[in-house]
Amino acid sequence: MALLPSFIRPTRMAKRSAHLVPGLGPAGDEAVLDAPDDRLSPALVAAGRGEYEAAAALLAATRAAAAWENHDRYVRRLAAFARSRPEWFEAWCGDAPGDPGALLVGAQLAVDRVWPSPARAELLREVSPLITAAARADDRDPVPWRIALDHARGSRAGHRYFEELWEAAVRRAPHHYGCHVAALRYLADCCCVLWGDAPHTPRASHRECFDFADRAAQDAPADSLVQALPVRAALGYLTDGCGPEIPRARLDAAADRALELSARFPAADPWPAQIRNKLLYVLLRLDRREDARAQLRLIGPYATSFPWDRFSDDPLGHFLRLREHLLTAAAGPVPARLPAWLTGPPGERGGHADAGDH
Repeated sequence: MALLPSFIRPTRMAKRSAHLVPGLGPAGDEAVLDAPDDRLSPALVAAGRGEYEAAAALLAATRAAAAWENHDRYVRRLAAFARSRPEWFEAWCGDAPGDPGALLVGAQLAVDRVWPSPARAELLREVSPLITAAARADDRDPVPWRIALDHARGSRAGHRYFEELWEAAVRRAPHHYGCHVAALRYLADCCCVLWGDAPHTPRASHRECFDFADRAAQDAPADSLVQALPVRAALGYLTDGCGPEIPRARLDAAADRALELSARFPAADPWPAQIRNKLLYVLLRLDRREDARAQLRLIGPYATSFPWDRFSDDPLGHFLRLREHLLTAAAGPVPARLPAWLTGPPGERGGHADAGDH
């Protein structure tokens, strides 16, 4: 267990013409943004009809099996759906107000709703009782504690309080990816964030983020998503544009670890798509184009909003343009560098506007 240093969108589909190099690109031109897996999809379809039972059963099953990574992912996606289509969720709360799944989705939904507000810190304090209720509903579940970690980051909680939450989270699931990402993002925010009118005095740097991510990955099983935490730290370093320089060898090592993890999953599978899309960005920034093309084969049609929504209001279109550029370039001379629009620093869409973009 790594120690902290002291201190959804709805699915969209698109077709885009692309002249892909044979054997390099995914089958056909189809691309899907944030596609649900085979277990989540029926629950979302039922929710679209106003029925909550499939969602309740899905969360109950993952909770009973202690399948916490799936449990967390489904909570996020169901909360995102409830944000735009609340009728089914309101019916669920009305019929089963004490259901642990309903309490958990409700806590995530409440955090998501207030996160974009300029008054986020103040509004999040009103959400605390919902997170507490979700945590009490099932003491084994680490997901309420992941939400609490995000809540603490958004409400500008002090380091001591955050560490107490972190310790409670990892007691329940020492290698839970979502909790580790929440902690990593808290550390990253300490690097270069403005609180109010005055700069927050940094207590962490990207090097400390890498130290935390590397320790966590070394302690985790080989097939754990935590193996991708260093590449998440690399992505943060490459996009934040602040802090001391990280050696190239350390960035390559993070990418190599994530490549090994990606190879453990089937190709063209929505489950590892989040990991693979972030890895693709890092590989491109490191100019490892052959590895990037190999990841495109594994990604198949499964694009994800993050990280591409850091660079465009149309993340799927950005992914498709990137894919076309990278794969068609394989047939001709390799340019000296990729266009800045593909992998350059984030513009107005950059930063930490979303609580759950990992």
